Formats: sequence, C-alpha cells, structure tokens
Amino acid sequence: MDTLMAILTVFTQPQLLLLVGLGTFLGVYIGAIPGLSVTMAVSILISFTFSWDVYPAISLMVGIYMGGVYGGSRTAILLNIPGAPSAIATAMDGYPMAQRGEAGEAIGVTTVMSFFGGLVGVAVLALAAPFVAEFALTFQPRDYMLLAVLGILLVGSLSSGSLVKGIFAGAFGIAIGAVGRDPLTFAERFTFDLQIMEGGISFIAVMIGMFGISEALLQLHHVGTDAIRQQIDRIVPSWGTVRKYLPLSLQTSSIGVIIGALPGTGGDIAALMAYDHAKRVTKKPTRPFGTGAMEGLVAPETANNAAVGGAFVPMMTLGIPGDAVTAIIIGALFIHGLNPGPMLMVDQPDMFWFIVGALLTANMFILICGLTGIKLFTKIVEMPRSVLIPLIMLLSVVGAYAVNNSVTDVYWMLGFGVFGYFMRHYGYPLGPVILGVILSRLLDDNWRRAIISEREDLGRFFEGIFTSPLSLVLFVAVVLIFVSQTPLWRMIFRRKGGQTGESGK
Repeated sequence: MDTLMAILTVFTQPQLLLLVGLGTFLGVYIGAIPGLSVTMAVSILISFTFSWDVYPAISLMVGIYMGGVYGGSRTAILLNIPGAPSAIATAMDGYPMAQRGEAGEAIGVTTVMSFFGGLVGVAVLALAAPFVAEFALTFQPRDYMLLAVLGILLVGSLSSGSLVKGIFAGAFGIAIGAVGRDPLTFAERFTFDLQIMEGGISFIAVMIGMFGISEALLQLHHVGTDAIRQQIDRIVPSWGTVRKYLPLSLQTSSIGVIIGALPGTGGDIAALMAYDHAKRVTKKPTRPFGTGAMEGLVAPETANNAAVGGAFVPMMTLGIPGDAVTAIIIGALFIHGLNPGPMLMVDQPDMFWFIVGALLTANMFILICGLTGIKLFTKIVEMPRSVLIPLIMLLSVVGAYAVNNSVTDVYWMLGFGVFGYFMRHYGYPLGPVILGVILSRLLDDNWRRAIISEREDLGRFFEGIFTSPLSLVLFVAVVLIFVSQTPLWRMIFRRKGGQTGESGK
C-alpha cells in the first residue's frame, strides 16, 4: 500500500501533475527543435529548481526528459531533420511517408508506439531493476567495444544493401568523432595544427548539416513543384494496427531497455539497433524499408522511449548514470540531499517509487501532447518550397549555433551539409556517419581500457573474449552480421532459395 501511494503521489497532488505535464509539453517541443537537446534543457533546469522541494524539481525534469526523447521524431518525419540523435532511424521511413502525404498517420503511430515503449521501460524499472542492473554490471570494457563495433556493422542494414558504402560512411563518422584532443593523453588527433579543431567537432552540428542542409539543397531541385497535401483524417492508429505491430514493439522495447541500462549508451544506439532488428525479422514489411515502412517507425520509437526507463535502472540501483540526462538528474538528487545507489531503495524507497510514478505520468502526457497540434505541425510540409527551404536553413543555423553558442559550429554544419548533399547524390547513406560519430568515443575509450587491462597483450585480449560468455556472444554476433552482408553469403542463400523453390515445383 505504501508503494502504491508513493507511485500515485503525482496523481494525487495537482501541482506535481501540472509540472509533469508542463515538462512533457516543453520536452516535446524542445526535442523537435534541432540543436536544443534534452540534456541542455535539464541542465539549465537545475539552476532554476535549486531552491525547490525535491518532488517538484524531479517532476519537471522527468517530464522534459520523457517528452524530449519523443519530440525528436516530429521534425524527423516532417523535414527529415532529426530533432535528436535518437530520431535518426525514425527519419528513414517517416520522411518518405510525409512525402506521400501520410505525415499525420506517421506521427500518430510514433506517438502511440512511443507511449507503449515508455510503458515497457517503466515496467522494467519497477519490476526488474535490480536484475537488469546486475546484468549491466557484467559488461566489461571489451564488451562495450564489441557493442560499438556491432553498432558500426549495422551500417550494412542502413545502407540500402551496399556494405562498402555503409562501412565507408561509418568509418568516416568514427574519424570525425576522433578529431580533437585525446581525452587520455591530451595529444592532438586529426587537428592539422589548427586551433579551431582542438575542441573536436560537435556531432549535433554534423547531424544537422548532414540531414538539414543537405535536404534543403536537394529540395532546390523541386522548387517549381507543388507542395504535398497531407492526409490528416487518420491520426490515431486503429486497434488493429496497434495489435499488428505489438510483437515487434515488444521485441524492440526489450532492446531499448537493455541498451538504455548500459552506462554510456542511450536511445540513439537503441533506436538504430532496433531498426536493424526490425529489418532483419520482418519478412513482409508494409513497404520496403527506407521508403516508408511502418515497421521502420515502430521499431526505433518504441526502443528509444523504452531506453528512458532503462537509463534509470543503473542510476536508481547503482548510482551509475545510464546516459547524459540521468547523470544530470543524479546531480540534482545530490543537491537535494539524496544519494542514488544501492541504499536508496532501503533508506528512501518512496523516492524510487515516486520517480516510477512520475515516469508513468509523463508517458501518459506523451499521448496527450503527441496527438494534439498535429494538424498545425503538418502545415509545415504543405508550405511552398520557396518558404520551406529558407525555414529548414534557418532551423539548421539556429540549431547548430544553440549547442555551444559558437559560430564555428555553424560553419561546420554548413560544410557537412554540402558534403552530405554529395553523399546522397552518389548513393552514400548518412545515418552511418552520425552513428560513427556517436559511437566513436565509446569504441575508442573502451578499446583502450580493454587493452590496458590485458597489459597491452592482444593474445590475452582475444582469450578474454573466448572465455567470457557475454563477450563470445557479442563477438559471434559481430562476425555473423559482417558475413551475412557479404555478396558470397547472399549468393549462397539465393541459390538455396532457388533450389527449394524448384524442388517444391
């Protein structure tokens, strides 16, 4: 009964309910603006909520966090500009749907599936937090490194069948992520003795340029064509549609919770891995992936919202942040005199269950905020291209500048925008570039930790892989994904399929 009352605290106090709702509303629209990250919003909130009581402060932060993760899908679908890295995969099939006039349906499906994924994440946090945290602790540095390699190899499934182009794009992204001062030795890497490059390149600037500016340049080819009218009579998906994609959403939500619970990862990696999973297990998608497949919306949106609950698991049970936002929330809890970690559920269980209730409430507000204002949002796509292209450019410039208040980031954004335009023109995928930039630090840091822990002995490193069940599973997955994308493997399976068909005849 005490646990239930703690969960229902948000519902029974109008002030807390209002703050969660306000936070979710702000999070949705902050997440929809490229460059205005949820991390930035929550970090700014700490200074405003310093003198507040802990419950109101956490209510507002949780609302912004949950709403911001969902909000990135809006501009990803409408403008092909992901509002957040976790919406990169959503843009792959969401934007083609908007180009066909199905933006309303796409936003409706992402809203409902984000709600479902968030419910799964909160349920895991409430019921299985200690077990998931214990599993996350079994990951060694080499496992994180293999996880990053696994993510990079997913470029094969994100590159329309061209493994070579996908790997090139992913490797290019890793190189971009490595620019700047080495975090361990402070040596310069790929800076060419230029001071402007010592601080590295903001992946937000890369992302906005690659998607936003390149899209604006591509739209220049269609300035004279009419805008696409959007069908907004079908916004809320039918129960039959939800039931159809329920098995896939359960699978991808599980991926989101597990990836979210791994410190240093987050919804962006979870969404891309869920998209890859959907592409592999879906035998008959509604349309080919990358051209408006509904499965391409369901998978990443359930995964990135489920990752929110997953990120709270190590934070609440171990005091280890699952991502950047939970790291800030840990700081907020410390400011308010709380000590997140193993003793929190013993000393202050009410706080744990209050956060569960706040996440549950924020998830419900996603339905309310997500299914309202769609008609107004879809008007963006129906604008004449002479208006839409300057709007995309303006959003891109503001978004790139807002990250660090730096004009340099705007220059990087414009440069990568032009480069992204030529990549798209010659058939190179953009998603793997952003994935490479995001995973670069995870790959680099954990490779070093792994090899240092083995005294720089490659033999011991590989021995550790084959003696650890978890490392072995990840290693086998890496090998299988790489082999499955080779032309020889596809040719063998094509022959087997042909022989099976002939024998059936």
